[in-house]
Amino acid sequence: MSDANLIPGHAPARPTRGAVMLPARPEPLRLDPSETAMIVVDMQNAYASPGGYLDLAGFPIDGAAAAIEGVAVAAEAARAAGIPVIFFQNGWDPEYHEAGGPGSPNWYKSNALKTMRARPELQGKLLSKGGWDYALVDRLKPQPGDLVVPKTRYSGFFNTNIDSLLRARGIRNIVFTGIATNVCVESSLRDAFHLEYFGVVLSDATHQAGPDFAQKAALYNIETFFGWVSTVADFCGAVGQAAPAND
Repeated sequence: MSDANLIPGHAPARPTRGAVMLPARPEPLRLDPSETAMIVVDMQNAYASPGGYLDLAGFPIDGAAAAIEGVAVAAEAARAAGIPVIFFQNGWDPEYHEAGGPGSPNWYKSNALKTMRARPELQGKLLSKGGWDYALVDRLKPQPGDLVVPKTRYSGFFNTNIDSLLRARGIRNIVFTGIATNVCVESSLRDAFHLEYFGVVLSDATHQAGPDFAQKAALYNIETFFGWVSTVADFCGAVGQAAPAND
């Protein structure tokens, strides 16, 4: 029996000279960089910067700076290996029509919307397209060749073209990073799982919304039921062994 039958990962449809083994929990995951994408979830001022929505809503953001650096390092390694880097960017039009209104559960569960209702002076500022809160953090500005996919709900696979973009590129594996591990990262990875993608999250390139146990619970859910969990160092080490993208 070959290793391909023993190690999680899809059966290769074409030569996999660049395939590598990624150390991960609960077991190593086989990745071919030509069939892999890295998704950066919602690394926006809203979620990662002092004065952003999460901070104003009372969620701790003390781990966001480390997550930003982890994403930056992983993204550099991904680009060097020819792995496309895709940014999800969460928010709504300035009038918040895309948020759904009182007929949508999002209207009641979105903490950004609840914060603005409690603090009217913030109305129109949180997660509003074109505003500072909505913008990606300066450290993680997209580079030439990167893609940006706007989204209006927790999952980046809801009402977006991400599935089409990935399938057109022959992508089967997705490396997830970003904020928040227990909300938009996990929601997106779960939907990717249901669409037959192999999803892995880099634990030290993510940060949760809420207490530390939310991070631990999200990572437990992912590695037990929906995907794999690895680290920035292991990801960089693995894809660094692949053949250069221009070979």
